[in-house]
Amino acid sequence: MFQNVQQIQDFIRQNGIAFLDFKMIDLRGRWKHLSIPAARFNEDIMTHGIGFDGSNYGYAQVERSDMVFLPDITTAVVDPFVKAPTLTMIGDVMVIDHPANRPFDQYPRNVAKSAIAHMQALGVADEMIIGPEYEFHVFDGMTRTLRPDAVGYRLQCSESVWSAGEFPNNGFHTGPHDGYHADLPGDRTFDLRNQICLELAKWGVDVKYHHHEVGGSGQLEIEVELGEMTRLADATMAAKYVIRNTAAANGMTATLMPKPIYGEAGNGMHVHMLLRKNGQPVFYDPNGYGQLSRTAMHFIGGLLTHARSLCAITNPSTNSYKRLIPGFEAPVTIGYAMANRSAVVRIPAYVKSPDKKRFELRNPDAMCNPYFAYAAILMAGLDGIEHEIDPAGRGWGPFDFNLFDLPADERKRLGHLPASLDEALDALEADHDYLTRGGVFPMPLLETLVKTLRADAQEISRIPHPAEFDRYFDL
Repeated sequence: MFQNVQQIQDFIRQNGIAFLDFKMIDLRGRWKHLSIPAARFNEDIMTHGIGFDGSNYGYAQVERSDMVFLPDITTAVVDPFVKAPTLTMIGDVMVIDHPANRPFDQYPRNVAKSAIAHMQALGVADEMIIGPEYEFHVFDGMTRTLRPDAVGYRLQCSESVWSAGEFPNNGFHTGPHDGYHADLPGDRTFDLRNQICLELAKWGVDVKYHHHEVGGSGQLEIEVELGEMTRLADATMAAKYVIRNTAAANGMTATLMPKPIYGEAGNGMHVHMLLRKNGQPVFYDPNGYGQLSRTAMHFIGGLLTHARSLCAITNPSTNSYKRLIPGFEAPVTIGYAMANRSAVVRIPAYVKSPDKKRFELRNPDAMCNPYFAYAAILMAGLDGIEHEIDPAGRGWGPFDFNLFDLPADERKRLGHLPASLDEALDALEADHDYLTRGGVFPMPLLETLVKTLRADAQEISRIPHPAEFDRYFDL
């Protein structure tokens, strides 16, 4: 939208912009922000940045916690969710140093850029192209309680069969596991999804399509067009922001939690991916399995080799592992296949074009910090390419059948994704060298991430669960 400061200043004057808002990313992948009066925006800010205390963002301590935020004006967009006319943008973070400031190597956007630079230095490709799918739930409301005397939550969803016996009620409800492509009047969030997609377009996020998902209680999906990895990480942050705020503006609430409803399909964030070099597809071979090249198969080999440790970054919540269970359209077994949604890596059969030939990793969810997740996925794939890891030779497929239908003894012989966050963190501690190559993921960052997520797992494991009262109260 904007290429220089003069264009921004002209836009401010012509559109009555009152504030400039700068969004930064913390360790977990949440946006933080600070704002300045629009009149203060000038060339000096683009050169010297906005100073802030980075010690509150969760990263490993550095010798200097004073940092500066450098705006990326190409990401600027008018924020429709605030009253005062506000132009918001993301950017990069630098550590204050002499004679010149340097990029903060733990900052998520810098990590993603480092992964791309590492790929280019290896000569493998020029671009990593990805396409995430955003699955989420929209409810009419929710309450939660976390006190010494009460622990619980309640979801309100007029679309769900839970609400069939309550007023107001139009009599149209979507049953469990029956929501896929549900139509009006049962699909009560169609107008909301349209509005979300229109807002995403203003943020530069190109929507491929949207629809109701399998879950009968407000589960939805928006899939976006393929794009460059770092830009799509920016788009993922924008999508989460727009989804939540558009729902809130309409008196509803949205969550991207992987498993908000027991017994229903969970929310994943499948990531489609391909590589390009000199504008040409790296992953296409008309004679390969699924029309994939040897380089593509080696990339898959890297993903499957490191699938368990990747989960600590792509699925970094305790709730994530309530989704990664058999029977709910989520992958569990480490393997690859053509058009098989039970495999960790799926090759879409409908993709025929050489320049879009790709595969998808199906285990990630939107609890991840997208910059870390996409960078880690790339680093795992590059490791597979460097070491020519053949997934078929490792016994990881192709599995051209439903892996959930395998007998228990055969399933046991196959590799599986972690069953808990602690198990994923154990895997990351044992297998992380592929992430630190080229200085892409600094060790202090990985150590802090593990420490932070272990604290989550330990704290949540100590909280009595309502189901425990149901199961054990009378023993």
